Formats: sequence, C-alpha cells, structure tokens
Amino acid sequence: MKTPPPNRADFARSDDDVRRQRAALGAARASTRAIPGESELARRRQLLRWAKWVLPGCALLLLVSIAVWPEIDHLINSNRIALTQAARLRIRSGNMSGAIYRGLDTHQRPYMITADSAVQVDPERVDLVRPVADTLLSGRGWVMVTGDTGVYMQHAQTLQLTGNVTLYRNDGIIMYGPTADIDLKRGIVASDTWVHAEGPFGVLDAQGWFLAQHEGLAQFRGPGRLILNDDSGADKSAASARSAPAGTTVSGPHSTGTQP
Repeated sequence: MKTPPPNRADFARSDDDVRRQRAALGAARASTRAIPGESELARRRQLLRWAKWVLPGCALLLLVSIAVWPEIDHLINSNRIALTQAARLRIRSGNMSGAIYRGLDTHQRPYMITADSAVQVDPERVDLVRPVADTLLSGRGWVMVTGDTGVYMQHAQTLQLTGNVTLYRNDGIIMYGPTADIDLKRGIVASDTWVHAEGPFGVLDAQGWFLAQHEGLAQFRGPGRLILNDDSGADKSAASARSAPAGTTVSGPHSTGTQP
C-alpha cells in the first residue's frame, strides 16, 4: 500500500500568520541587540586604539621576559645557594663579629658585654675575643673590665677574663691583673692572682682580690704593699693597714685593705 503524497495545502499559511510571525521575530531581535549610540561607538573606538598599543606591548614584554628569564633564574639560584652556604657556615662555626650581650643583675641594674668576636661553643658557653664588661652601680657609678680573651656563661651570667685584665672605676681607681672572674648577676669581681691597683688613694699590690661592687666591699689577700697618698685620713688608714693581721680587710676612705 502506497503512502499518499503530501498536500501542499497542509503547509499553507495565511498572510496574517506570516505578518504576525515576522513581527514577533523582529521584536525578539530588537530586544536582544540594541543599536549602539554615539557615546558607545566612541568608547569602542577608544578601546580599539588602546588595544593597538597595549597588545603589541604585552607581546613585546612577553618576548623580553622569555629572553632574560634564564639570567634571572641563574641570579636567583646563585643567591639562594650563597645564602644557604652562609647559613650553614654560621651554624657550623657559631662565629659572630661585634657581639653584644645584655642583662640585669639582682638589683635590676643593666650590664653589657661587648667583644670583637664571639664563638658559640655550646648553648651555654661563648668564647670571646677582646671582651669588655660594663656594669652600672648605684649613684651613677660604673665599672668596666677588659681582657684579651673571655668565657661567657650565658645562663649562669658569669664571665672569666684572661690576659691583660684591666678594671676601671668611675672614681678613678684602675686595677691590673692577669685574670679575673666576674659574677655579673651579683656584681662581684674576684681573682686569685696578683693585682696592681692605682687611684686617688695611692698604690696597692696584692696576691688576690675580691670586689663586691653593690656592697662597696673590697678585700685584698697578701702578702701585699700599700702606699697611701698624703691626703686627709691617710695617716689613719696607714696605721690601720700596718696593724691589720693577715687576711683582714682594712676600711679606709676608699675601702682598701692590705696585709703586712
């Protein structure tokens, strides 16, 4: 059985239907795309002019970056390697130039230790070269002690000086010796070796000494020699020095002592 051929009349549309469909299509086009005005056209022309310069510039910048990137990468890697090696060297050796250490004693007075160089031996010990210890006392007084080498124990707050030890005080007293042990926390300086002291009081030589700076106490171990300046109170101090037994501290105008 054959299928009957289509009848063209089935697809026929009236003129009203065609006009209505065309009007609907035209309204849809008008709603989706508006005709640009003069301001919009001017803005688009400006964007095109900028694009003519910006896009080639970006392309040129990209080409230049591609050309110089190997050099930049080489510099970055070189600096990173150098910093890594320096950090490893610093950690391995523990060396530091111009070292400065600060702290407070039991009286909450500051002290400071400086050195030309320092070597961190372990978490507690620091070896110093040409150390200088400065301590503030009551009444705006100060004491400075120097040496050729030193060992600073950070947690114990002690400093051991060796070689050409020199102590300076703000009252004009200067003391010389080969070694000195400093308790920075308690403000004590002591030594079991010889000492030579000079100052307004005169000249003193002894075989050992002990200074409690905050208490204003000075002790010297003999045999020793004391030469007092001829000032007020000198005769009284000299008489006390001559009559003092071995190991006795003599308290004069400048808190000095001696042994016969």
